[in-house]
Amino acid sequence: MKKQELYNKVITYFQEAMPVAKTELHYNNPFELLIAVILSAQCTDKRVNQITPPLYRDFPTPEALAASTPEVIYEYIRTVSYPNNKAKHLVGMAQMLVKDFNSEVPETLEELIKLPGVGRKTANVIQSVVFNKAAMAVDTHVFRVSHRIGLVPNTCTTPLATEKYLMKHIPEDIVPTAHHWLILHGRYVCVARTPKCAECGLNGLCRYSLKLSR
Repeated sequence: MKKQELYNKVITYFQEAMPVAKTELHYNNPFELLIAVILSAQCTDKRVNQITPPLYRDFPTPEALAASTPEVIYEYIRTVSYPNNKAKHLVGMAQMLVKDFNSEVPETLEELIKLPGVGRKTANVIQSVVFNKAAMAVDTHVFRVSHRIGLVPNTCTTPLATEKYLMKHIPEDIVPTAHHWLILHGRYVCVARTPKCAECGLNGLCRYSLKLSR
């Protein structure tokens, strides 16, 4: 099967099986989503959603968060992974928003990655979810699923290489949705240790399941 034919079949499947696909992080505005995505690094969305309501309530604006300290923020986020670093990142991010971006979340990759705690993956999430841009954030789920299905070759050994390959083959207008298809599929079906191939609609199509059937 040619690569683009595989992409077309996978896209058709997800369009039918998962017509609505969006982030599971809870937020009310771009600033809150930026906080949540920074906190979600190497941490589950479920845990982030548990701890963010008080944080959003007490620090509703970049100005409020910028006026706080990492020590104060730590107490709100102590149950996430790497809370010390993330507390510093959140305060530093808010201070830079106030100082350099008129308290608005920027929309370009170049501007976003200037913010403390924001790497390419986080920036792509913000671009995709908030601004509906064709940006593919490659987290562990996207990396695993795209390789297992066979959407990317084994030579794509980094998130950046995987991102660039996916972007070549997925139509721009559905990239924001495709990002969530791959994340949610990896979170609930194509899980890391024991993928649920028997209940997967891509069984028999993806590279991983074909290997298992030999």
